[in-house]
Amino acid sequence: MTANAEIVRIFLSPGHNFFGHHGKPPGDHPAISVSEASCVAGKGLEGDRFFDFKPGKFPEGYDGQVTFFAWETYEDVCRSLDVTTRDVSVFRRNVVTRGLDLNALAGRDFEIQGVQFRGMKEAAPCEWMNTAFAPGALTALKGRGGLRARVLTDGIIRVTSDSP
Repeated sequence: MTANAEIVRIFLSPGHNFFGHHGKPPGDHPAISVSEASCVAGKGLEGDRFFDFKPGKFPEGYDGQVTFFAWETYEDVCRSLDVTTRDVSVFRRNVVTRGLDLNALAGRDFEIQGVQFRGMKEAAPCEWMNTAFAPGALTALKGRGGLRARVLTDGIIRVTSDSP
């Protein structure tokens, strides 16, 4: 299935701020906005913290090699929580799309800009969202935290649209 979606932003981060930090303070690794990212089959996005990440229970490859997030969700959460000062980067998702139903892609293969992905499951929000974004963010994001996916083919994805 070819997904006709705009890519509004792409983020890479060299390290984990929340993953593995339960009971500890968050890290301070930036989410770096880039205009394009190199996707490597079975590994993820070059330069990202989850690139070639293989914890013991996922020897065949981590299910969150790349994470997607909907711009529409960001706008809705900003509106519902009356937030005007937080950038979409605080959600720590890699690819921010517009015009794509991410929940419908769980369990399905799809293509964006010639790169094949397999939607694995929701990128469920965690308790850190209330700190990173705003109080109430965890509840506001339930069921729409984004999509964890595996990279099936090599290729480059690029930002195709400016965020408003």
